[in-house]
Amino acid sequence: MASSEEDGGGNGAVEEKENGKKKKLGALATTWLIFYNVAMTAGWLVLGIAMVRFYIQKGTHRGLFRSVQKTLKFFQTFALLEVIHCAVGIVRTSVLVTGVQVSSRIFMVWFIAHSIKQIQNEESVILFLVVWTVTEITRYSFYTFNLLNHLPYFIKWARYNFFIVLYPAGVAGELLTIYAALPYVKKTGMFSLRLPNKYNVSFDYYYFLIIVMMSYVPLFPQLYFHMLRQRRRVLHGEVIVEKDD
Repeated sequence: MASSEEDGGGNGAVEEKENGKKKKLGALATTWLIFYNVAMTAGWLVLGIAMVRFYIQKGTHRGLFRSVQKTLKFFQTFALLEVIHCAVGIVRTSVLVTGVQVSSRIFMVWFIAHSIKQIQNEESVILFLVVWTVTEITRYSFYTFNLLNHLPYFIKWARYNFFIVLYPAGVAGELLTIYAALPYVKKTGMFSLRLPNKYNVSFDYYYFLIIVMMSYVPLFPQLYFHMLRQRRRVLHGEVIVEKDD
């Protein structure tokens, strides 16, 4: 059997047909990504407007999470598609890195803020909500304009500068929220599995949350300094040489 390289090189019609399929697939992928990023930009913008309107009307942050939680849950869960985008290759980003980032957000929404209602009025919840909203509006706007080949410099500047403050603030909000949840988790034993049981397996959600908090220590600096390197490359044109492990 002849190799595919030989077949492709020896048949111009086949090569042209394959290139046409790739171009068509690329066009479809780009169209989908534009739609996805426009939808996500709009969704987070709606969420941001709702948060501002709530605070203006009520004059307090208490009850804010409850008022926007449906929108937050929908669009943050919808972001699971980004893992699929990476897995099928229409976005050239690590599936592992994207999976960790998306799943950590979903974990915060569903297994912390949603499940432990006693902490929904904590200021730390509002902190990470505000940070997420500004970050996602900026990020998805950047992707949208970039795909349209018409990227305003302000969006580009915002994408690679806002994170310097927003990233640490968001991490602080998430950690403080998990910390606030610990007493309630310990008291209720929620999501925990005690021995003896028919599965002969033990799981303590309280200690799991402590491990999650500890995982921020090695992960945060890696992601943060990666973004700083990206910032130098994009805004200042520096050539960044990654060291091999």
